[in-house]
Amino acid sequence: MQNLVVAIDGPSGSGKSSVSKEVARRLGAAYLDTGAMYRALTYACLEAGTDLHDSEAIITAVRAASVQIGTEPDAEQVTVNGADVSEAIRAPHVSEAVSSVAVILEVRAELVRRQQEIIAGHERIVAEGRDITTVVAPDAPARILLTAREEVRMARRGLQLGGTQSGEDLQRQVVARDAKDSTVTSFTTAADGVVTVDSSDLDFEQTVQAVLSVVEAADAPA
Repeated sequence: MQNLVVAIDGPSGSGKSSVSKEVARRLGAAYLDTGAMYRALTYACLEAGTDLHDSEAIITAVRAASVQIGTEPDAEQVTVNGADVSEAIRAPHVSEAVSSVAVILEVRAELVRRQQEIIAGHERIVAEGRDITTVVAPDAPARILLTAREEVRMARRGLQLGGTQSGEDLQRQVVARDAKDSTVTSFTTAADGVVTVDSSDLDFEQTVQAVLSVVEAADAPA
């Protein structure tokens, strides 16, 4: 495909970021991490001392924040108000707070608009998140729900964080966050036309190949 949008959704710890980056590399496509946009806005709220129990205060802080996100799979760059926060947004305290921002419908609507603009600006792009297949890019030719069993996802997130988090911390960051986010978007069950890839018993390369197979099938003649 000359013009290609690959939409990938999935719960925390499903491997969607690392898999999506590799798929983008192999397809020669741009890469959009929509979760990083939510993290960046959460970081901005925390830095501003915004009360995360006050929806209106969050909306005001979000509108005031200038967020830029790169689309190179090999060079993640996220800035907030001109400062590089690419690493800072991955801190555990940001992970635990992000759902407080992400569940606000006005915030989601604003970010969906920005995400659709980014996607429209690229001929080939892999976009991943939680509502890409159903809200951001529902007409993408390749739509995938990447998932894994809960215990597998928690183990992966623990490895990603270098074993620094307790089981209780991982429970909050993976299971509790998914439960909260699922109140505003569905990313645990594939919508019509979305292909499920369960990576529970697959290694990284097998998962990448499974996703590429879905893209190839979408490009095959009817």
